[in-house]
Amino acid sequence: MTSLLDAAVSTLKGLAVTFRHIFRPRPTVQYPEERKPEYPRFRGRHVLRRYENGLERCVGCQLCAAACPADAIYIEAAENTDEDRHSPGDRYGKVFDIHMMRCIFCGYCAEACPYEAIRLTTDFEIAAFTRDEFIYHKDQLLVGWPPRDDRERKHVEGKAPELVYPLGV
Repeated sequence: MTSLLDAAVSTLKGLAVTFRHIFRPRPTVQYPEERKPEYPRFRGRHVLRRYENGLERCVGCQLCAAACPADAIYIEAAENTDEDRHSPGDRYGKVFDIHMMRCIFCGYCAEACPYEAIRLTTDFEIAAFTRDEFIYHKDQLLVGWPPRDDRERKHVEGKAPELVYPLGV
């Protein structure tokens, strides 16, 4: 008899918890129709920035690749010439690849760059059908001048969060 009474009490306690939570607002949103705002220091997809005159900010110094703990960045530098100028420095990043499946979105690359060439945006919708599509090449990362759309304008004109800091620094 006591086990039957214990089972009934346990059931009533469970139902009490259910009824307490049933009328609370739901924490889930109907994504992609509804979107929650991102945290201001959220670190998402990378972009490479240009100066207003169209030259690339990246000078191929490879400091971002050295700072990356996941070894997700590959840069091959080349020399600028007077006929073919890509950046204001003597060199530029001829090849700039980021392996997004390796990246841990720590933001060390953005902190290490002395020219603020690389920036982590708040874009988080990164999807692909093959593994090779997760390697972002320079043409996919480079933000043009003038900006093509509002999303690109936000990152070129500096309206996005300026720097990202690791672990709440």
